[in-house]
Amino acid sequence: MALATCMGAALVSCSDAGSGGAGPAAGRSSASPTADARLARLAQQAADTGSLGVIARVDSGDGKPVEIAQQAAWTEADYRIAADDRFRVGSNTKTLTATLVLQQVAEKKISLDDTVEKWLPGLVEGAEDATVRMLLNHTSGLGDFLLTPEFLPSLTGQEKRTWTPQELLAITPGQDPPAEPGETYSYSNANYEALGLILEKATGTSLAELIEKRITEPLGMEDSFLATSADWDAETAEEAGDETTGTQHVSGYEPNAERLRAILSGTVDLPEGVGFTGPERSEDTVDTSAVDPSWSWAAGGMVSTAQDWQRFLTALISGELLPEGQMKQMRTTVDAPEEGGGYGLGLMRVDTSCGTVWGHTGGLPGYSSEIYTDASGRHSVAVLTSTNFGIKDEKAATANKALVEAATCQMLGKPHPSQSPAG
Repeated sequence: MALATCMGAALVSCSDAGSGGAGPAAGRSSASPTADARLARLAQQAADTGSLGVIARVDSGDGKPVEIAQQAAWTEADYRIAADDRFRVGSNTKTLTATLVLQQVAEKKISLDDTVEKWLPGLVEGAEDATVRMLLNHTSGLGDFLLTPEFLPSLTGQEKRTWTPQELLAITPGQDPPAEPGETYSYSNANYEALGLILEKATGTSLAELIEKRITEPLGMEDSFLATSADWDAETAEEAGDETTGTQHVSGYEPNAERLRAILSGTVDLPEGVGFTGPERSEDTVDTSAVDPSWSWAAGGMVSTAQDWQRFLTALISGELLPEGQMKQMRTTVDAPEEGGGYGLGLMRVDTSCGTVWGHTGGLPGYSSEIYTDASGRHSVAVLTSTNFGIKDEKAATANKALVEAATCQMLGKPHPSQSPAG
């Protein structure tokens, strides 16, 4: 159970020799060529220190985004990373799911005060009296199925099993320590599995269809879709009805069992041999691209690109997707220090060294991401990293954090942290 707890915590939030890949793209932000070059150096440093593959995209709102793709040299044998590659954005999906729910609230098909029991009778034990609002802001009283021994083998790829949302809710425990609905913030993927089911019941439409009709198609997000398997072949995507452009999908990596045990040694002692499954790669790493993410569904199942997701997030925050009343509700937060600030309805408020940003983080085996916009929705930043546990190592975490901070500050029009007078 300790292993599951440690892995679960890392996967629900990621805010914590040789040069490969491409440098900055031809577009430049209003920051300066010097700042752009420094951002590229930080991206390469992060890749070489443990992030392995990095995509950083900064849109300062002047029509000339900075796009950077860097990778550790040994990963080039698998693929050459590009700034427009498709990527598993994990829990950033929660912002999209919340947007769909709030659209239904605006249309009076769902109320934020509706109980779970009203929509899903007998399905969510222990949270019958929790409301839709509580599911959205993680105060429902539910724990997370990620932390259960039943699910852990699927999380690591040791067991190939297709989970339904109903099955995942059936193994979801209560919060530990126990909490009444509405009492305590506790991040849980189960909340969003329930919300996905509520959406489908309220609309009579599948979640994948809702996403396409309400979000990706209107916004022209051609490389974004809800994953139903770990097969990223473009032909397979076309057969599934996904309107993608055929761009490649980023390979994801994790430390092998021995190195994972060393990285987590200060937190938990892993049993011998426990770790992620996948083909062995260089530097005691395994390729986790074949680990099936479909279980994450409404909680984390979206595949997208940096540009596509920034397009969604800026459209949302600038008011294109929700009426003012629902947008206000979405940005009403509960305290969530572990997320760097507060948590609203599927939306994180993160207080950075250069100012407050809005967005979400994401983590799946082999993938972590941070995607934010400013309060106006005119500027945005995405940092996508092709490992999750690989950046839990202290040096790797430091390099990744420096990149995210610099990219966020550049998005906000502020100097990179080390360039400020106090830096």
